[in-house]
Amino acid sequence: MKRKASAVWKGGLKDGKGTVSTESGVLSNAQYSFGTRFESGNGTNPEELIAAAHAGCFSMALSAELGKVNLKPESISTTATITLDMLPTGPTITSSHLETTVKIPGADKAVFEKATSDAKAGCPISRLLNTKITMEAKLEG
Repeated sequence: MKRKASAVWKGGLKDGKGTVSTESGVLSNAQYSFGTRFESGNGTNPEELIAAAHAGCFSMALSAELGKVNLKPESISTTATITLDMLPTGPTITSSHLETTVKIPGADKAVFEKATSDAKAGCPISRLLNTKITMEAKLEG
């Protein structure tokens, strides 16, 4: 399976602007720029898109892991926070922190913790990222 996205950039780093689009059309010419990436401009940025991908991917992976032990969550709510730091080699994503709250009435905490750990390690976006990944997982009954 292959998925495509495209980006067009016009101009210099600080005064230029770009757009990103996805094959599905969910993103269509979404604006990004130096301001949206490093300041507080209106639009998206690559790190925000990676955070969204990581949160969505982890939530699906966790649902799959829970299904392996015959648990079906009522809800999985995940936030991913990507940290972009300036290193001597340049701007670098140094971590992704996952915060998830899962509602599964009557679930065993140890089974839940194993499922979240396995999902964090096995999610394709986690495996893609070459960075430290941390997590806080909360089980609601």
